[in-house]
Amino acid sequence: MNRITFGAGDGFHSLLRARVHDHFEGTGQERRDSLAMVVKSAVILGWFVLTYWLLVFQVRSWPGALALSACLGLAIAAIGFNIQHDGGHGAYSRHRWINKAAAMTLDLLGGSSLIWAHKHNGLHHTFTNIPGHDDDINLGLIGRLSPHQPHRWWHRWQHFYLWPLYGMLPIKWQFFDDFADLASRGRGDHSLPRLGPSDWLLLVGGKVIFFSLAFALPLQRHSFGAVIGCYVVTAMVQGIVLSVVFQLAHCVEEADFPAAAATDSGMGPWADHQLATTVDFSRSNGVLSWLLGGLNFQVEHHLFPRICHVHYPQLSAIVEQTCRDCGVPFRSHRSFLAGVASHHRWLRRMGRKPDAAAPPNVPVLLPVMGEAEVAMAELEASALVRR
Repeated sequence: MNRITFGAGDGFHSLLRARVHDHFEGTGQERRDSLAMVVKSAVILGWFVLTYWLLVFQVRSWPGALALSACLGLAIAAIGFNIQHDGGHGAYSRHRWINKAAAMTLDLLGGSSLIWAHKHNGLHHTFTNIPGHDDDINLGLIGRLSPHQPHRWWHRWQHFYLWPLYGMLPIKWQFFDDFADLASRGRGDHSLPRLGPSDWLLLVGGKVIFFSLAFALPLQRHSFGAVIGCYVVTAMVQGIVLSVVFQLAHCVEEADFPAAAATDSGMGPWADHQLATTVDFSRSNGVLSWLLGGLNFQVEHHLFPRICHVHYPQLSAIVEQTCRDCGVPFRSHRSFLAGVASHHRWLRRMGRKPDAAAPPNVPVLLPVMGEAEVAMAELEASALVRR
């Protein structure tokens, strides 16, 4: 596997960081420990607890059970988008234990916060859209998301069959992925590091609690078929919502897909790579931003993953203006549906035989500032940071 290195900054990233720093200094806001985030977390957790209680202890009809199962799937997705995601990135609070507690909500919902942090924070956020390094674009033989991945004949229909298969994601990582990652720990450059006793306790304890909540407790009050049926509906709703939201950020026509083989001599600046491989969507929709934990602002999240997502709408204007000033492309879809349509077209394009598909999105030299502009940007950045 190729070793990937990123080039030195060109002035853009330091200027952007200085402007964001100036924003927080000027407004007096905290980057983390937001009261709005605490209130939001309470609402979402209350939504989850109430829905689960109604589903397990109160519902008496199939229509009601199916509706509550779908609602529970949405609540679980909201926990992942908002609480777990910020906690996993250390963006929820300046206190490590609070971030860890927020991240551990994933363990209660069937995943592993330890494995997620390694694969998402360590690999995806560093090597975005690079095959063989970014596990988020690896669907195995089922699908092809990058022009540098092998093509199979059945991929010609992936723009149809992948959408329902996205719903299988939670079932896959609850029953298979985490255990497969554990079995391969310590092997390879990007494999899961070896775990200590406390790590094992968290991982095993989380699985026990999840399977108890998902199966053992409901089976005390409902039939096996009813429990399995509700579990599948919950997982499918959760999986489709989670998958589609994350795919709209990177697996669309506007995003670049660098080839790992082309990175031996090093890549461009890391911040430019994030902007080239990441796309925002529906930035003006406040309701959607609230539900998705600001993940419609994926550009801002990739550039500032340790800032709480409640600030992303404000940061977005700063990022876009700095990109414009420095000649760096900023990519965004106006609406959620526009992003969905772009993802559909990208799946169809990647499903064609490589010789029949349009030229792939390969790395390009992004426009950068000239020497005079870089010098001015560095001077401005230094002045802002000293304030």
